[in-house]
Amino acid sequence: MGSLLEALFEPLQFGFMQRGLAASVLVAVICGILGSFVVLKGLAFIGDALAHASFGGVAIAFVLGLNIYLGAFVFALATAFGIGAITRQGRVTSDTAIGVLFSGTFALGILIVSRVENYTTDLFGYLFGDVLSITGADLAAIGLLGVVVLALLAVFYRQLVFAAFDPTVAAASGLRAGALDYLLLALLGATIVTAIQAVGIVMVVAMLVTPAATAYLFSPRFSYMIAASAGIGVVAAGLGIYLSYYLDVASGAAIILVATAIFLVAFAVTGLPRKAPAASSAGES
Repeated sequence: MGSLLEALFEPLQFGFMQRGLAASVLVAVICGILGSFVVLKGLAFIGDALAHASFGGVAIAFVLGLNIYLGAFVFALATAFGIGAITRQGRVTSDTAIGVLFSGTFALGILIVSRVENYTTDLFGYLFGDVLSITGADLAAIGLLGVVVLALLAVFYRQLVFAAFDPTVAAASGLRAGALDYLLLALLGATIVTAIQAVGIVMVVAMLVTPAATAYLFSPRFSYMIAASAGIGVVAAGLGIYLSYYLDVASGAAIILVATAIFLVAFAVTGLPRKAPAASSAGES
């Protein structure tokens, strides 16, 4: 028992581990909650596109000496709205619009990075993440952005759930389905920017999708799915951070692999196909 407690508390004597664990848990909660909407609405591909598109903003902001996260958010938001605008024209499918914009903005980031000396350590860290290098200011920024995202989700929760479960009826009842879609895309972009420092652009989508997909397997209600998704993300974040410390491996990769392992276990245990989680109350219908 003593050795277990020692193993539990030993990493926490270091400030970088405390900040890394706190940031990972914050990101896990935010991604778990919003990821439930992403999985339910089938937006995983859009999430992947916004994550990669944000790298163009990271590169431009770096070259101009601006805030990296602001640049990432602007590019992610612009790409999200661009995907929505092109898709609504009806001339190409949504996956085509996603493919064109995400590859173009990501290529722009690579082009800019290739012209910057010593870019490998300065910019490529944003591709793969380094949660253990998070500063107090980074942690505060993640917390602030997370509060904004969760507050907006809370305010528009009923409308977002209604539109997610039955968009046709929601539109007929007077809800502005298009505006809600853009709001969800904007929140998705903000969440991706929040998670970039923890797990990096390459793996941020896994943090959004994997815990929510795991919760989807066994949650009978959408509200349960949200809670389970956030909880699974927190477990994956905590175990991943400890594994990265004791095994001396990349923290972001460790977090994602733990989340993936939890999903595979849940998938094996739950077995039979099941229906999507139902709205649990009048507040979710």
